[in-house]
Amino acid sequence: MKRTKIKSLLNKQATGQEVCVKGWVRTRRGSKNVSFIALNDGSTINNIQIVAEGDHLKEEVLKRITTGSAISVIGILVESKGVGQNVEVLAAGIDILGESDPDEYPLQPKKHSLDFLREKAHLRFRTNTFSAVFRLRHALTFAVHKFFNDKGFVNIHTPIITGADAEGAGEMFQVTNLNLEDTPKVNGKVDYTQDFFNIKTNLTVSGQLEAELGALSLGQVYTFGPTFRAENSNTSRHLSEFWMIEPEVAFADLEENMDLAEEFLKYCIQYCITNCEDDLRFLDSRLASEEKSLKKEERFEMGLLERLQFVIENDFERLTYSDAIDLLINSKPNKKKKFKYIIEGFGSDLQSEHERYLVEKKFKKPVIITDFPKGIKAFYMKQNEDNETVRAMDILFPLIGEIVGGSQREEDLNKLSNRMEEMEICKEELWWYLETRKFGTCVHSGFGLGFERLIMFVTGMKNIRDVIPFPRTPQNADF
Repeated sequence: MKRTKIKSLLNKQATGQEVCVKGWVRTRRGSKNVSFIALNDGSTINNIQIVAEGDHLKEEVLKRITTGSAISVIGILVESKGVGQNVEVLAAGIDILGESDPDEYPLQPKKHSLDFLREKAHLRFRTNTFSAVFRLRHALTFAVHKFFNDKGFVNIHTPIITGADAEGAGEMFQVTNLNLEDTPKVNGKVDYTQDFFNIKTNLTVSGQLEAELGALSLGQVYTFGPTFRAENSNTSRHLSEFWMIEPEVAFADLEENMDLAEEFLKYCIQYCITNCEDDLRFLDSRLASEEKSLKKEERFEMGLLERLQFVIENDFERLTYSDAIDLLINSKPNKKKKFKYIIEGFGSDLQSEHERYLVEKKFKKPVIITDFPKGIKAFYMKQNEDNETVRAMDILFPLIGEIVGGSQREEDLNKLSNRMEEMEICKEELWWYLETRKFGTCVHSGFGLGFERLIMFVTGMKNIRDVIPFPRTPQNADF
C-alpha cells in the first residue's frame, strides 16, 4: 500500500480511510492491552498518534517498538479521542523496519543540551528543534532561488578552487596534491609549477569577483555556494565552511543595491512566515522558554515571531558611517565605558555590540550603514570623491549584527589599480578582473549574505553551528 506522509494525514478531514504511514518512533506508552505510539516522518514537526490494541498485535512485536525505531503502519484514520490532535491511526498491522536498541539509542524522550546534540549530529535531525531548523533552512534555500529567478537573475556557479584571494585577507585553505613530506622546491621555496594546477591554489572565500564578470555580460547574476575561511575562531558566529549568497548587478549604484538587499531579506523572511508556520511557532515557544532562564536585562524584548515581523514591517534606517560613529561616541554605553570596544572616532571598526546598539536601542529597526573609511574595507569598493571613504554598505539586524555586506564596485581602472597597489593585492593574479575595466566597464554593485547568519535570525538559534547540518570549525571536521 502506498505511503501517505504524516503532514498530509494531519490535514485530512475525511476519516474512515485505510492508510499506510511510515516513520520513526518518538515515544511509546500504554499497557499490554493498548499502546500509543508517537510517530514522525520528517514531513512536519507534528507527530501522528498510532493506537495499537493488544488483540491486533502480538506483545513481542510491541516490545520491539522503541524510541528511534523505524516502523510501517497500516490502519484506519479515525477521529482522535485524545487532546492535541484531530486524527489518529487505529493500527491493523505494524511492521518493524529497523530496530533501535533502547540501551544504546542516545536520543531518549527528554531535553538534551545543544552541545550534546552537536556530538550526535548524525542523529540530531530527529529532534523537534533540528527538524524545524533544517526544514526552515530548506525553505530559505528555495526562497533565495525563487526571489532571484522571479527577478530575472541568472544563477552562476563560481569556482570553489581558486588562485585568487577575493578579500585580501589571506585566511584561506590551501589545495594541493604535492607530497607534503617531500615537497619539490626551488631556491628553498615550494615549486608550485609541479602542483596539480601549476600554481598555488586555495578554497574560495567568495565568488564575488567571478560573479562580477557574469554581471558585466548577463546584467544581473547571483551565486549561492560554499565558501571557506581558515580563521582560527571558535565563536558562536563563525564557521570554517559556510554558504554565501552573492548577487551582482550591472548599471546599479549603491542606492539600488541597498533597495535590492532590503527587498530580498524581507522576501525570504515572509516566505518562511507564510510556509513554515508550525516550525516557527515551535521555535518561538522554545526560545521563550530558553529566555526565562536568563536575567531580565539579558532577555530580548521581542519573541521570535515578533522580531521577524519587526524586520518585514519597518523600512530599514539608512545613515553614513560618520553619522553612526557620532551617535556611538555620544551614546551612554560608550560614555560610561560599558562597551567592550570603546569608540574613539572616525576609523573605528564597528563591533557586534555597536551594531546591536544602533539596531536595538537607538533606531529600533534594521539599519544600513554606508560610506565606510576605505582603510577598513576591501580593495574593489568604489572610492568616494573625498578619497577617504568608499561606497560600501552593511545591513545590521537585531541580535545578529551585520548580516549583509556590499558595495558599489570600483569601475575606474586607474583607481582600482592604484588601490590594489596600496593594499599589496597581486595584480598579476587578478589580471582578468582588471581587464573587465578596460572593455565596456560600467557602474555595478553587489552584496554578500552569509546564509547561516540569516538562518540564525529566522530560527532564533544562538550558535551558528546549530543551523548547518555538519559544522566545520577549528579542530572539528567530524561526520
